Amino acid sequence: MQLLILSDIHGNVSALESVLADVRENFRPDALALLGDFVDYGMRSNQVVEIIRGLDIPVICNLWGNHERAVVAEDYSRFSSERGVVSAKNTRRTLSDSSVDYLNSLPGKEGFQEFKFAGKRFFAVHGCLKDPFWKAIFPGGDMEGYEKYDYVLSGHSHYAHSFPVFYPADDPAMRNKKRTIFINPGSVGQPRNHDPRAQYAVLDTEKGITLRGVDYDIAYEQSLFTDDVDPFYSERLSKGV
Repeated sequence: MQLLILSDIHGNVSALESVLADVRENFRPDALALLGDFVDYGMRSNQVVEIIRGLDIPVICNLWGNHERAVVAEDYSRFSSERGVVSAKNTRRTLSDSSVDYLNSLPGKEGFQEFKFAGKRFFAVHGCLKDPFWKAIFPGGDMEGYEKYDYVLSGHSHYAHSFPVFYPADDPAMRNKKRTIFINPGSVGQPRNHDPRAQYAVLDTEKGITLRGVDYDIAYEQSLFTDDVDPFYSERLSKGV
């Protein structure tokens, strides 16, 4: 079975469409996990929502990210820069009633969900267990509290990763270790790992984890930006920073 994992689309339709085309060509996902931040930074948040709503892949997990929380609730207090506040307020002004209603209907408005897939226990979170919206999971960071899960899916950092953590367990057959695999699919619409390609992940229960990047028309997406947001958000797309 295959689980498609998408995060941090950020209003970038060109990137999302390229990812979905690549998925159709190379995979046959049985379910989809969405880890938040459909909206903001990019210019086409409403169109991203419509594309997601129209997908024929069963959605097993659908989270709010920090940008859904900020924009829908109109709470901009935790942004680290004024340009981020300006962008989020612009997204709120342009977000349609239909998009707001959809975002308000999502089951993962707390920023996290538990679910089962292929007999395994999953924890999905936009950020991390201790701060579901604003703090990310990184290799070597605080891994306390995840040991009961087989897989932990997270976004927010815009850095793709996949790594195991081995927790102490009373299980002599497994050398008294319990393995939890952490997966971040990277960002579809605004990568920050110096790779400007649109990034996503697929978990195949037989073949393992694929972290994938696909080219898209960055120049076209940049051409849609208006003076309502800082040009930083357009320019960074070229370099993946």
